[in-house]
Amino acid sequence: TAAWGREDRLTNTGAAPAAEGKIITDNDRNGNTGIEIHVKHMATPQSLTPARQTYLVWVQPRGKDPELLGALRVNSDLEGSLKAATTYKTFEVFITAEDNMKPDAPSSTVILKGTVERK
Repeated sequence: TAAWGREDRLTNTGAAPAAEGKIITDNDRNGNTGIEIHVKHMATPQSLTPARQTYLVWVQPRGKDPELLGALRVNSDLEGSLKAATTYKTFEVFITAEDNMKPDAPSSTVILKGTVERK
């Protein structure tokens, strides 16, 4: 974990009971919010009920539609991570299980979620 970042826990929704995660944010030199997400004990999306193809990470600023941040790849140790950036300072983050890589909107299968508030 980098010393420059702020760490927030992600809350488990119960869809994958063992899953846990954290989000580390910082301000990059362009004024964007750098995001690092780390998860562990994530079931493979194929083992969920119903089975899904992939996990996707979304950001949603207050009053706006969710925006796709990227795919969260989970390895054989059931761990995964994603690095990305957003222009927002305050937003919700959530990880969903999806049937494809480019859905129009997030599915209702939310695995982990959290809130980021930066100055």
